[in-house]
Amino acid sequence: MSALCKALQEYLALRRGLGFKMRDAGLVLPRFVAFMEERQALHITTRLALEWVQQAKTVQPAERARRLCFVRGFARYRSATDPLTEVPSPELLPYSSTRARPYLYTEQEVQALLEAALQLPTAWPSTPLRPWVFHCLLGLLSVTGLRISEALGLKRADFGTGARDTVTVMGKGRKQRMVPVLPQVQKLVADYGALCPYDLPPDGPLFVGAKGGPLSARVVQLAMARLRGALGLAETATPHALRHSFATHLLARGGDLRAIQELLGHASLATTQIYTEVDADRLIEAYRSAHPRA
Repeated sequence: MSALCKALQEYLALRRGLGFKMRDAGLVLPRFVAFMEERQALHITTRLALEWVQQAKTVQPAERARRLCFVRGFARYRSATDPLTEVPSPELLPYSSTRARPYLYTEQEVQALLEAALQLPTAWPSTPLRPWVFHCLLGLLSVTGLRISEALGLKRADFGTGARDTVTVMGKGRKQRMVPVLPQVQKLVADYGALCPYDLPPDGPLFVGAKGGPLSARVVQLAMARLRGALGLAETATPHALRHSFATHLLARGGDLRAIQELLGHASLATTQIYTEVDADRLIEAYRSAHPRA
């Protein structure tokens, strides 16, 4: 079973190109294997999987559902060689029906955030993050809607020299997409490059840390925690919330939901539709003004 866990992790990473949160099934499943060994079970069954998942009562429903997803994937992988393996149904442990709404920055808050990023050393003297790096990164996230992992994965050559209309980013599942590069983004990167004291080779990361190495997402999250405390923002005001705000601002100004899906890199339109729930007031107004019988 342990060998199967390792083989499954390699399969998810190399064959299917899944992200880290799915590949960390290699960390979750060994605990399930240990649970099976305690029960002296030779085959994965629905009852056994559900009993193991329900043990994690202290975590959120979504986390328990994710663990069940891992077990289902392991069972499908195992069923190729073990006909007695049962694949648990996803309906056994659905996600919570109430989903927390993402934090939405107002346009004024985004501007205040960018200005405060330049004053980061004042709020956090021992910060390992340089203010001009933080300012450029937050500006890029707010204008492009990139995930923080996608932004930190950019290379200096992605912008190169001169004006560019688009940049190619690597999203979830190693899926590439084109993101528009607006003049604001070009200016942000140009200003950042002029202030950065480190050499930025074309094949090296665009965003670097205090010692010139690749910038860590954890350092950015810690800096954001300091910044939102200074600005009096909620704890849910994270770097990823800029992505939600980017989509909502586009939708509020009449952006097409299908186009927003492409910009965000969502595989399904259902994922993008969360922003229609957030901006319900605009949709109701559009219905009242456009529907012939409203």
